[in-house]
Amino acid sequence: MAQFVLVAGAWLGSWAWQEVAEDLRAAGHGAHPLTLSGLADRQDVPAGQQTHVQDIVGEVERLDLRDVVLVGHSYSGIPVGQAAERIGDRLARVVFVDANVPVDGESFASGWWQGQEVFEAALAENDGFWAPLTAADFDGQGLDSEQVARIASGSTPHPGATLTEPAVLTGSLAELPATYVKCLLDGAEPMDDVAELLGSEGWRLVEMDTGHWPMFSRPRELARILHGSVRV
Repeated sequence: MAQFVLVAGAWLGSWAWQEVAEDLRAAGHGAHPLTLSGLADRQDVPAGQQTHVQDIVGEVERLDLRDVVLVGHSYSGIPVGQAAERIGDRLARVVFVDANVPVDGESFASGWWQGQEVFEAALAENDGFWAPLTAADFDGQGLDSEQVARIASGSTPHPGATLTEPAVLTGSLAELPATYVKCLLDGAEPMDDVAELLGSEGWRLVEMDTGHWPMFSRPRELARILHGSVRV
């Protein structure tokens, strides 16, 4: 069975994967939710983009994991994609859950839909952190009020350096065995860079009829998709 390393997106920690991890373990897999530096119970740890990459690589090596499926949600697709090429033959597959993917020399901020300057100005106004979303920001994402409250209450400010420092890739993501999970309530089509990668032989697209946080809105369905990804 596979060893899943689960990494949530901005503002979140390992706690976000509770239901998904339980179902994966019930199916016989290893499940290792990871909190990245500077977030949740690790808020006091300074972090940049490469810190997050090393968090993931370090967890795989610390636990001496093999047959690893790296799972990156939203922002964390950027460090997960970099970590995937750094763990070598330990990697079985990488799964991007409605996620950004890394582009060599580019950052999360450089791809921001309003432009990098707007995004960096927002960080500067919040002491260098990306402020968590408010409850209203989750409207239309397939979440009930209890799920929204859980996400909002557990979120912590996201360290800005992880969002402005560039990704470092030595190869092409197209060469990785990968599954991309597109959450349709957050937009019907993948981002352009993802759409290009989905034309690669080793990439597979799975769609979910839910919003951007499926570990809360559809945890069992997401766990089934992750379980199925190791049999691709």
